Formats: sequence, structure tokens, C-alpha cells
Amino acid sequence: MVEKERKFGFLAIGVTGLLVLALLACGCTQQPAGDRGEIVSIQVTGSTTVLPIAQAVAEIYMDTHPTADIRVSGGGSSVGVQAIGEGSADIGMASRDLKSTEVERYPDLVSTVIASDGIAIIVHPENTVETLTMEQIKAIYRGSVKNWNEVGGPGAEIVLIGRDSASGTREFFSEKVMEKEDFAPTQLEKNSNGAVKQTVAQTPGAIGYVGLGYIDETVRAIPVISDGTAVEPTVGNVISGEYPIARPLIMITNGQPQGLAKDYLDFILGTDGQEIIGEEGFVPLP
Repeated sequence: MVEKERKFGFLAIGVTGLLVLALLACGCTQQPAGDRGEIVSIQVTGSTTVLPIAQAVAEIYMDTHPTADIRVSGGGSSVGVQAIGEGSADIGMASRDLKSTEVERYPDLVSTVIASDGIAIIVHPENTVETLTMEQIKAIYRGSVKNWNEVGGPGAEIVLIGRDSASGTREFFSEKVMEKEDFAPTQLEKNSNGAVKQTVAQTPGAIGYVGLGYIDETVRAIPVISDGTAVEPTVGNVISGEYPIARPLIMITNGQPQGLAKDYLDFILGTDGQEIIGEEGFVPLP
């Protein structure tokens, strides 16, 4: 009797083992990353324009996904493209389209448009200039207009504030406003939208350019003349197409996004993510 029970026990263990092996082989016991309680991390880096969107969405996402660890940092669009292309980040952020040289160097990059943005021309709150045309903005940044009184403002020297060479905002501004002509050598280059805004807020004669989400009471955004009409840099005017200095904001992956990177991007593109984008002062997708 004991011998029979022992044989039956060995048989049960053997069958159980075979079932476990079968389950493992078909993947039936596998769960999505993070479902078993382990922390899953991704790195998101690049454009300082996209940065506040990425941070705000990441915080809300992590509140409802406790095993997700989304680490967001700036550095500029070019930094984001290089980081994702070379594998040091999971998602790159850019406030411009990919350059042909970047596509050639990193052929597997996939861009996802998450929002739109306008580039606001900002001055010190005490500056009395009322409007600027695209031609006047270009002349100012070329250095051919040097005093505010030449464009209807106060008698004060213009202090040029711009972005550094890694900036996607600068790249777009160079193409759209400057028509790829050189900036004046006197331009002070800053490494973020926040640094541009802070410098303009502290410098009475300054002019700068930032994403819509960076406009606040410390600076004054100047309406830009388009087709003879002064157009304020607002979300509504970007959506309508009236504001002339607008561009898409993108996130980039190396190949199609997977795992936490895909879930995070899906969240940004969803109703909650797009609502956050609007709250941050940017333009949600239609």
C-alpha cells in the first residue's frame, strides 16, 4: 500500500512538472512588465519646450501606475534625438522635425506628434512696443535694428536673447523667422526656455522667444502681424492657423515603442494626457 502511494506521488509530481514546463513554453505564465510588483524605469530626455508636458504627464501616470519610474530631463531637441538614436534614453523629445542627417544616421527612429505649440516673442513687461511684423523680428535678430524706437518702442537698446545650437526651438525659429540667415553675434544664447524667460523678465531692453507654455506675468508676449492683422500668441490662434510661428511637438523612439514607453505615449495621446497638455499652455491634438 505504501509503495502504491509513493508511486502515485511520483506520478503526480511528474505530471505537474510537465504542466509547468508546458505553461512556460507557451508563455502562459508571463505577465506584462511591472505587473508582478517590480519597478520598471524609462528615461525621457530632450527638448525643454516639451519638458513640462513630459514631466506633468509622467507625474499623473506614475500616480496611477506605482511600478512605473519615468525619469524626465531636458538638454535640447538635438540632445534628445542623439540620446534615443544611441540608446541612452527610451524616448527623445523634440520641438522640431527630424533633420535629414539625423534620419540618415539613425534610420530606425519613429516620431510621434503629441501636441502643437506656438513660439511667442516676449519682452520685458515695461516695454511699450505694441506689435511686430515677421520682417521686424528678423531684422532685430539679424542685428540691423538695434533700438526699440525703430519699431515703435521706447528709446532703449535691444538686448537679443536666444537659444543655443542644441535647441529645436532655435532650429525652427531659424527656418521660419530668420529664413536661415545668421543671427547677430551679440545674441545671448540660453540653454532652455525657462532661462530665456528669466533673462527677459530681468532685462528691460531684452527680447526673446519661448514656447506658449512659458508665458506668464513676468514677461509680455507681443502680437505678431500676419496678413495685416495683429495676432496674439494663444492656443486658439495656433489651432485656427492664424498665428504664424507654430510647429509640432514630437516624441521619438528607436523603432515602434514598446512596454512602458508605449503605455506612456498612449497615455499622452489619450484624453487625460491631452487635457494635461492644454493645462500646461500648449495645443492639444485635434
